[in-house]
Amino acid sequence: MGIVELFILAAGLSMDAFAVSVCKGLAMKKCPLSKAAVCGIWFGGFQALMPLIGYILGYQFKDYITSVDHWIAFVLLAVIGANMIKESRECDCCEENNDSLDVKTMFLMAVATSIDALAVGITFAFLPDTNIVAAVSFIGIITFILSTAGAKIGNIFGSRYKSKAEFAGGLILILLGLKILLEHLGVF
Repeated sequence: MGIVELFILAAGLSMDAFAVSVCKGLAMKKCPLSKAAVCGIWFGGFQALMPLIGYILGYQFKDYITSVDHWIAFVLLAVIGANMIKESRECDCCEENNDSLDVKTMFLMAVATSIDALAVGITFAFLPDTNIVAAVSFIGIITFILSTAGAKIGNIFGSRYKSKAEFAGGLILILLGLKILLEHLGVF
C-alpha cells in the first residue's frame, strides 16, 4: 500500500473521530489546546490500536468482527448522541457534565469511532506488503491532528449556540451511527 492510498485510508478512518471531536468541542465551555489534545490522544490512539489488533487477529475472528462492527458502532454512537440530546434539553445546572473528558466517556467514543479501523486491520493481515507499524502510526497521527482540530472547531462554533449546538452534535452522532449501520447493511 502506497503513501497516497494510506493517507486516503487514514483520512477516511479519521472522519468519524473528527465528527465526534467537533461534537465534543461543541459541549465544552472553553477548549484550550490541552483539552483538544485529549480528544486527539484518545481518538488517535484507538485509531492506531484497533487496526493493530485487527492485524494480529487476522483470519481467526474475521467473520465475527465484520458481521457485527456496524451494530456496535451504531449502538455506541446512538447512546452517546441520545445522551447529548437529553443534556441539551436539561437546565444549565448540568453544564459541568457536558465538557467531561472522563475515561468512561472518552473510551466509549474512541471505541465507537474505531470499530471500522479494526476491520481495516484485518484487511491489512491479507495484504502482502503491509508495513503494519508504519500504517497504524500514520493512521494514529492523522486522526490525532484531525480530532484535535475538530474539538477546537466545535468549541468555537458551539460557544455561541450552546444548547442548539449540543442538540445538533447529538443528532450528528446518531446519524453517523445510522450511516455506519446502513453502509454495512448495503443500503447505500
